[in-house]
Amino acid sequence: MAELSVVRATGAVRAARIWHGVVAVVVLAALVLQLVLLFVGGEDANSGQDTGAVGLGTRLWRFFSYFTVESNLWVLVAAALLVVDPLRDGRVWRVVRLNSLLGILITGVVYAVVLAPIVQVEGWGLVATTGLHYIAPPAAVLGWLVFGPRPRLTWATVAAAFVWPVLWLGYIFTQGAVTGWYPYPFLDAGLLGFPTALRNALLVLVVGIGCAVGFKLLDARLPAPLS
Repeated sequence: MAELSVVRATGAVRAARIWHGVVAVVVLAALVLQLVLLFVGGEDANSGQDTGAVGLGTRLWRFFSYFTVESNLWVLVAAALLVVDPLRDGRVWRVVRLNSLLGILITGVVYAVVLAPIVQVEGWGLVATTGLHYIAPPAAVLGWLVFGPRPRLTWATVAAAFVWPVLWLGYIFTQGAVTGWYPYPFLDAGLLGFPTALRNALLVLVVGIGCAVGFKLLDARLPAPLS
C-alpha cells in the first residue's frame, strides 16, 4: 500500500508539472504573439483596435498597463514556478499564487461579461485574445482546483494580494487623468465621469474580494492532492 501511495503521488506530481507547463506555454505564446502584433502595428487583442496610429513606446506602455496582461504575467510566473516544484510554498509564493488566481479569474469574468460583446478581434489578434482571455482563466483556476498545492492561503495572504489591484487602479486613474487613455471603457473617467468610473472599479474590487474569500475557504476545505 505504501508503494502504491508513492506511485500515485509521483503520478500526480508529474501530471501537475505537465498541466502547469502547458498553461505557461499557452500564456507565453499569447503574450509573445500580442507583442509581435504591437511591434508591427497590428491589432490589439485587448481592445480590438489597430495600434499603428501610435508610437511603439506608447503601444508597449499601454500593453503592460492592461490588467489582462499583468494577470497573465502573474499566471506565467506562478505556472513556471510550479513546473519546477508543484508543492512550492512560502509567504511570498502564496501572494504570487493568489494574485495569479484572482487576477486571471477577474480577467476572464470581466472580459466575458463586459468586454467580449463590444470588442471585435480578428486574425492573429483573435488567437492572442483566445489564449489570454479564454484559455488562461479556466486553465489556471482548474489547475489549482485539481493540483493545489494546498493548504497555502491565510487571511494575511488575502490582504496582501489586494496590494497589486489597488495600486493598479490608482495608477490607471492617475495616468488617465494625464493622458486621457484608459485601458477599459468601464474605467474611462473622461467618458463616464470619475464617480461612475470609480463606482465600476469598486464593484470589480468587491467581486474580487468575494473571489478571494472563496479561494481561502476552498483552500482550507479541499483535499491536498499532492501530499
